[in-house]
Amino acid sequence: MSRHQYDLVQCMKQPGRSIGLLCSNCDGRCPICDSFVKPTDQVRICQDCSQGHLRNKCILCANYLGDNNEDGVAAYYCLECVRMEKHREGCPRIINVGGNKTDMIYMKSKENNSKSLQNR
Repeated sequence: MSRHQYDLVQCMKQPGRSIGLLCSNCDGRCPICDSFVKPTDQVRICQDCSQGHLRNKCILCANYLGDNNEDGVAAYYCLECVRMEKHREGCPRIINVGGNKTDMIYMKSKENNSKSLQNR
């Protein structure tokens, strides 16, 4: 979970067998602390996050990974999160988009609507 964006919410359900995947933008980041140092333990996600429309998406930013997850890379916890046992707290998937990204989407849609009204 990004330590710079406090409005993000993690799933935190009991992890299952499925391995969490990251996109190329998030590759190497620890899902708890955003560290790029010493990847140690593989990330496991809950059954709800590994099925349905979330199956082919990055666990941190929800970018699409392709039909067969060909663009996905396995996620790992850093050594410090494993030592402090933060990797045992639950499923680390981010389940909300966050305020900054929501604002960006809203502004883009508002801009596109104003352009379409001008073209009429």
